[in-house]
Amino acid sequence: MLLVLGFSLQLEVVDGAIAGSKLFGEFLSKDIVSANRVMSGTSMAVSYLGFYGGAFFLAIACSDFAPELLAPGRIEHLLSLPVARWQLLFGTFLGVVSLALLASLYGAGGLTLLLGVKTGVWNIKLLLGSLVGWTGFCAIYAAMLTSNLFIRSAALSGAFGVLTLLLGVASSFREAICMALEEGYQRTAFNWAMLPIPRLGTLAITAAELAGSREVKTEALIRLLGGCLLFSVALLSVATWRFERKDF
Repeated sequence: MLLVLGFSLQLEVVDGAIAGSKLFGEFLSKDIVSANRVMSGTSMAVSYLGFYGGAFFLAIACSDFAPELLAPGRIEHLLSLPVARWQLLFGTFLGVVSLALLASLYGAGGLTLLLGVKTGVWNIKLLLGSLVGWTGFCAIYAAMLTSNLFIRSAALSGAFGVLTLLLGVASSFREAICMALEEGYQRTAFNWAMLPIPRLGTLAITAAELAGSREVKTEALIRLLGGCLLFSVALLSVATWRFERKDF
């Protein structure tokens, strides 16, 4: 995709402004627009696409890693090695999220380099936005890995990943959703159910604002990242407890 974009996108930059842009030879816009403004909007759009599209793609692509680890024959061999069970579990988790981190940095870095060369405006904050978005996938994969310790299924693992993403979006707007519910046990149950879910929708917005060089409150960002970390650690603790007591 980066190669296609690199060879097909043509930008005419004059005195820090984009005077014309073409994609596959077709005019995108003939208006003169500030390059900084274009880069800001593009970075935000790419951040949203990378967060939701990347999380969905990785949830499906990585869904069979844990089931393969727990496959009969393989898991017995791994347990016979001088390696603790929790090390196998955390090694799998760290391996997958490391691959996701490399993919995020590759995509964000490649696009930053591509647009920087074509426009002369370098926005490394797209890399920071991708790192913030990556923490959301850490929470998603923690849910996927934990689910496999109870039911070994690649399809169920992918479904749990997508479900966690959707619940994270719903959690971001739980105040508005609560207002639509009638007062009583329904609203109370919804509040309690959404309480441990990280606000992945808000995290996506924050990552996009950071990538677009907009002001982001540090305290709010720390709370979002802390929520994802706490959610991941809690689920991995449950997964470790289950793994240590599981008979193979």
